Amino acid sequence: MKKISLLLVFLVVFSSSFAQTKKKQILLIGSFHFANPGLDVAKVNTFNVMTDKSKKELVSITDKIVEFGPNKIFVEWNYKKQDKLDKFYAKNTDSLLNNKADEIVQLALRSAKKLGHKKLFAIDYNQTSFPYDSLLKGMKEANQLDLLKSNEIEMVNYEKSQNEKISKYTLTKLLLDLNSKESIKIDREWYLGIANRVGAVDNFVGAYLVSEWYRRNLYMYSLIQKLTEAKDDKIMVLLGASHAAIIREFVKNDPNFEIVELAAILK
Repeated sequence: MKKISLLLVFLVVFSSSFAQTKKKQILLIGSFHFANPGLDVAKVNTFNVMTDKSKKELVSITDKIVEFGPNKIFVEWNYKKQDKLDKFYAKNTDSLLNNKADEIVQLALRSAKKLGHKKLFAIDYNQTSFPYDSLLKGMKEANQLDLLKSNEIEMVNYEKSQNEKISKYTLTKLLLDLNSKESIKIDREWYLGIANRVGAVDNFVGAYLVSEWYRRNLYMYSLIQKLTEAKDDKIMVLLGASHAAIIREFVKNDPNFEIVELAAILK
């Protein structure tokens, strides 16, 4: 009897410990802006997600998201305007899906409605700066002409590559490509490989831009952490690909979460 009691105590302690250390799963999706408002530094063509073919893909993709079963879905919407997101979410679903070419609508809202969620969660933090013009000026003033040239070449190559993919790829393939290791690597490398080096010895314009970008994403990740409750085993986060590339670094160093790849749920 004593041995059985000790075994039961061990099992209770072990199961309790396992429950405490089990990581929550994050389906982290980096996306291009479906409506392409032209606000990003890199200018790429618009991919039409409202064609019959793309709509069928959206149904299939979101069906797979439903199979994954996130308890909450987080989106790139100003966190201070959650009330407006709630009102937006409450609008006529068919009207939104048929007329709004936006990744928040076509991926996040479509998935959330299928799952029966009452709302989407806003996590964007906008109170940071991204002084790209100052970055270019800093290169010129510091006579960093090689760095300036490298930046121009990288931007041209990126835009050319993305536009070629947009002309050839399906929506599903585009999203998988954006969330591939190669694309994530390219997204992250620009910040430390080019931007952070900009400026004279006593001018940190490059490091400032990078720190502001990391701060914006770190604050967004803080909101994900705060809004994820103990009962939430799985969540989905839909952000611009450049945001997702940075947030991946935070998730990998957070013992409470683990990333689920988009490729894994679409297989």
